[in-house]
Amino acid sequence: MNTNLKWAYAFVDALSAAGLTAVCVSPGSRITPLTLAFEAHEAIALTLHHDERSAGFFALGQALVTDKPVALLCTSGSAGGNYLPAVIEANMSHVPLLLLTADRPHELRHSGANQTIDQLNLFGDQVLWSVDMPLPQDDA
Repeated sequence: MNTNLKWAYAFVDALSAAGLTAVCVSPGSRITPLTLAFEAHEAIALTLHHDERSAGFFALGQALVTDKPVALLCTSGSAGGNYLPAVIEANMSHVPLLLLTADRPHELRHSGANQTIDQLNLFGDQVLWSVDMPLPQDDA
């Protein structure tokens, strides 16, 4: 198994251990390892949404009904920005969402590629916490 898949499976296992039971995925190539790890995890229900804005509001509704955090997973670029309306609603209503957005490797950021945006602090003060995770490594 390659490094990205190993890291993805470990990350999803940790999210499950912390109580995550649902994820809404908006497909894209950069999130393939995480999508595969979520799909394989028996304790986390995966819902597929091709439109990120709809996925955000679906996750918000699911979190309201279940009273449990729901994760949103999307690829890099402008995709994560489409979650913002639901993120604002969740913040104002104190509804827990976990936002997982892929990004280009650090060395490819600000390279002028299509749909490249600065994803650091993408959701501003509408989230309680944000982290830019390091690249997966075999020796991590």
